[in-house]
Amino acid sequence: MVKKASNKKLLEEAYIERDLSWMYFNRRILQEAAKQQIPLLERLGFLGIYSNNLDEFFRVRMATLNRIAECEDRTVRIERERARQLIKQLNKLNNKYAKEYELVINDVTRQLRAEHIYLLKEDELDEEQQQYVRSFFQSRLSGFVTPVWISAVKQLAYETDENIYLAVKMHAGGRKKADYALIELPVSVCGRFIRLPDKGGNNYLMYLDDIIRFCLPQIFRGLDYEHFEAYAFKFTKDAEMEIDNDLRNGMLQKISKGVKSRKKGDALRVIYDAAMPADLHKRVMNMLNLDKLDTVLAGGRYHNHKDLMAFPDCGRKDLKYPQWEPLVRPELAGGESLLKLVQQADRFIHVPYHSFDHYIRLLQEAALNKQVKSIKTTLYRLARDSKVVRALIGAARNGKKVTVVIELLARFDEASNISWSKKMQDAGIHVIFGVENLKVHSKITHIGMKNGKDIACISTGNFHEGNARMYTDYMLMTAAGNVVRDVNSVFTFIEKPYMPVTFKELLVSPNEMKKRFMRLIDTEIKNKLLGKPAYIRLKVNHITDRDMVKKLYEASSNGVPVDLLVRGNCSLVAGVPGLSESMHICGIIDRYLEHSRIFIFASGGDEKCFIGSADWMPRNLDNRVEVVTPVYEPAIKADLARVIDYGLRDTLQGRVVDGSGENLSWSTEENVPFRSQEELYKYYKENNLSQEKQ
Repeated sequence: MVKKASNKKLLEEAYIERDLSWMYFNRRILQEAAKQQIPLLERLGFLGIYSNNLDEFFRVRMATLNRIAECEDRTVRIERERARQLIKQLNKLNNKYAKEYELVINDVTRQLRAEHIYLLKEDELDEEQQQYVRSFFQSRLSGFVTPVWISAVKQLAYETDENIYLAVKMHAGGRKKADYALIELPVSVCGRFIRLPDKGGNNYLMYLDDIIRFCLPQIFRGLDYEHFEAYAFKFTKDAEMEIDNDLRNGMLQKISKGVKSRKKGDALRVIYDAAMPADLHKRVMNMLNLDKLDTVLAGGRYHNHKDLMAFPDCGRKDLKYPQWEPLVRPELAGGESLLKLVQQADRFIHVPYHSFDHYIRLLQEAALNKQVKSIKTTLYRLARDSKVVRALIGAARNGKKVTVVIELLARFDEASNISWSKKMQDAGIHVIFGVENLKVHSKITHIGMKNGKDIACISTGNFHEGNARMYTDYMLMTAAGNVVRDVNSVFTFIEKPYMPVTFKELLVSPNEMKKRFMRLIDTEIKNKLLGKPAYIRLKVNHITDRDMVKKLYEASSNGVPVDLLVRGNCSLVAGVPGLSESMHICGIIDRYLEHSRIFIFASGGDEKCFIGSADWMPRNLDNRVEVVTPVYEPAIKADLARVIDYGLRDTLQGRVVDGSGENLSWSTEENVPFRSQEELYKYYKENNLSQEKQ
């Protein structure tokens, strides 16, 4: 008899709030930065990623929670109280992790010095370096530094939170009263880190903050100030582009109407130099219009550490990961037509292990091939100088009917996507701006052929050359009739969302994806009770949807082995007696960002495999156009199984995801050192060599 995982209290206690699990995930990145065995400059990169993630979290998630907490509508009283409690928990974790962060950044800075890379402060410069800094400021920065008297600034609502600020206190001889000014650092002009001339085998750099500190006498020249103090602070605003769409529609409307106090662009997090004197601190806080729910954190001398992602390597390749060049797949690299190869058999690439150029080449060939009549694709994020768009523009100019669905609400990429849209429209491409109230997050391409042998590409990640060098993503290229026709039907649904569309092969949200996934899990439960092979193996970025969480608990409570690779938000807890004893959850942080979504079900011995764009979150399953495809080719299914198997063996980069936030190192029965990304790269490289010898 099927056990019903319906004990409401047990389920609630075993459900980890999405935002708490996110904090635990971001801590895993911080823990990577703390690892002594990680190359030193890579540790700096992880610190930058941690900081950048935190900024986005506050702009969107904490902004959403603040709005709920401030909502005056009485019907959301329970949600309001839950939001207030969650904000307190998140701030407590943020304070704790901030202290850990300071320890790591101080340790990395010490080790940079041991490697003869010195970050100098303004009072550590010798005469030659002082002259260089003065000259640098005069030639590169002087026209971009414009102080504003703090007394003239009522609030910072119209200032950008992308940058960092110096609050300056100045004293003039004979005057007891100090003056106060605000300086926005011109990071976009020259970067955050300025290299000084090397000498004596040492590399010297300065924070832009300290360049400005040193040059304050030049900046305020002629004003008779004798003494300067400058303290950094940063703030994060409510992005207000959208309240996170994981909330149900009715709740969205109530919050939008009920929040009266929060204005566009208000700061909701402030980090400042703990050494800032009380009088200056008071003036800074007065400019930020904070309330009791906002986060105020005393920190170190430097902030906005997202800039560490662009820290100069000073030519020290030995302090970075060894280069892994993307591999060219022999079967796709010859002179034969890629279109014909895909028509003959399903093909795949797994970036960044494999080169994304294979997909670019497919588009370029389609743009020229006289048998191609149309190209349709979805674009969510685009590289700065996108080869994908160039190929599509070439196809349009060659007379192909090109249709591009571009998502204008790709968070923080809105301006870039609008710009690319105009360029494509000018080239004659039919550009569709998504579906009303639904983000188009699917990653699909359809190439229509005059002979009817159409092909399709379904990917787990964006068609983006930059992402393809950093994110692990899987792409299926297929000519399987039902799959290709379904892909074309997705475009019909996007263009005509009120027309009924059915899908034979694809799992498409918001249509039937969630129901079909739940049926697949139900099949595993039934097969387990019948003594047939049963297991669930998933690799996703996030699992937070309550229905899917409940269904996975139901499977585990009935003895179905549930093995999960979850990089980010995870609302599940493994090992809960009577609920998830057969469940294991591993999170991997490594040189590449784990991004592919792979779903494998035993299906009684006839294993079913799927890949696609959807995580198991409400936004993916209910509020976006997402596509997941079955995979039938045995060799590709075996490779997908290998990817998950390697991840579950990763004792070097894997962490236990258990809802505690401790992120203990992953262990296996064998417990031998194993790093999944390195082993996958080795496997693909050796496989290439064996194919070349054949």
